[in-house]
Amino acid sequence: MQLDIFEHSRDVMLRSDVVGALERREPVAAHAAWQILRTEFPANECLPALEVLLSALERPTGAFFADHAAAREARRELQQQIEPAARRMLGQATAAGWLALQWQALAQRAARLPFHAEQSEEHAAPLSLRAGDWNAATAAVARIDSWRRIPAPLQWMAEGRYRAQGLDATWPLLAELAWLAPARFDALNRLLRDPVLQALHRKFKADYEGSDEGEGDVSDLAWFPAWVLTEKPALAHLLTPAMASLNTAPEQAMRLMLELLRLERQGRHHELIERRKALRGVGPSIYGAYMKTR
Repeated sequence: MQLDIFEHSRDVMLRSDVVGALERREPVAAHAAWQILRTEFPANECLPALEVLLSALERPTGAFFADHAAAREARRELQQQIEPAARRMLGQATAAGWLALQWQALAQRAARLPFHAEQSEEHAAPLSLRAGDWNAATAAVARIDSWRRIPAPLQWMAEGRYRAQGLDATWPLLAELAWLAPARFDALNRLLRDPVLQALHRKFKADYEGSDEGEGDVSDLAWFPAWVLTEKPALAHLLTPAMASLNTAPEQAMRLMLELLRLERQGRHHELIERRKALRGVGPSIYGAYMKTR
């Protein structure tokens, strides 16, 4: 019994030596400790996972990716092999920081790859977001031509700005994303889990009557920015900076809502009546939500 306890303790000790060296990002020490563990306990179930992490730590990280295919292979390896091994062997808290450096290395290696919509996940911006490097992510997006007209980069910029500056600074980008790609807006809302944004989203789903085109599905979220102004007029100054998009009906509705709130403050009743008519023509459901509060 004493011998069994000793062997078990030795097993645990050697495994801890490997894990400790991995956590400190010391590849030479980690490799030496892993070799001892493999020699003394060749059937140890942790050996394959530790080897995955050791290989990731030993791999050179400085070279730029030659193409999107090479970046995709490295990303998939990190997602499918390295991440599960890190969570298992290092624990969730330690693995998060360890993996962030791995994602950061991938982002740096992808810095010269241009944005391709069909290979968007291999761009430096989403890789930087995975690393938690918000400044690098927004800088990478800013280098994409016309990024505000492309759903994926617009979503990345919105996430990066939210993480770095908070919800108030992100409202213009959220409005533009809702108009341009409602499904991506919905996905980002779920990812951010901001309590204010989620509360408004729940109320929108419960109260908004739906448009003829949306029929209550996710595409109705294009109307969310306009609806928000019927629910929270105080957000007008945060939504005003939203840049012109495709001039769709939902965008026109939000612009009209901003005008209506301004005319109300100024007491310009004749113009107010005319703009209300315009809102009713562009977005009957938004008009109805607006008039309920008047």
